[in-house]
Amino acid sequence: MDLDDVWRSIDAERASLADLLDDLTPAEWETPSLCTRWRVRDVAAHLTLAHSRLREVIVPAIRAGGSFDRMVRDSALRLGPLPDAEYGRRIRAMVGSRRRAPFVSPVEPLLDVLVHGQDIALPLGRQRPVPPVPAALAAQRVWDLHFLFRARTRLAGLQLRATDGDLVLGEGAPVEGTTGDLLLLVAGRTATVHRLSGAGVQRLPTATGRREESRRTT
Repeated sequence: MDLDDVWRSIDAERASLADLLDDLTPAEWETPSLCTRWRVRDVAAHLTLAHSRLREVIVPAIRAGGSFDRMVRDSALRLGPLPDAEYGRRIRAMVGSRRRAPFVSPVEPLLDVLVHGQDIALPLGRQRPVPPVPAALAAQRVWDLHFLFRARTRLAGLQLRATDGDLVLGEGAPVEGTTGDLLLLVAGRTATVHRLSGAGVQRLPTATGRREESRRTT
């Protein structure tokens, strides 16, 4: 994917996620997401902060004592409850913009909306297809950002192989599945482990449906 392709994918994912949010019931907004201690509402709030400016990042980082995980969580919670319709409106307003938060590449917004879209959709039983090509780029980014996600440590001795694309990560006992399910796995989610196959599956965490505790909220 070139840069234009990445941003087109981000726009498409944000637009479709905004449509999903517009359709949620009051009870669905309060449903626990795949992110530990975050409701669906909190995940949506986090996604509305994708255009944060430098000054809006530095102060929360100081308050969080340098913990990225805590900064992300506290920033979303500090936003406070918004009217339900406001979450989708804010995310939809980002479509067409190439602005991004400080210190991140364009792949991080793609990663965020792909993974957090599933954090919202899966607990609600909502269908949200994950496009394989953007998901492969996002999964590779997670794999490369080892100091944040530690995927190579968590999944050491395994080789992840996509059944719907060319993604291959790691070496060892095979774990096969769709690119979207492998993206969730490297990002620390276990909700779709039951859909994976291969000799390495028995070494994966049990599917609890929640994010594994790690250094990162994404």
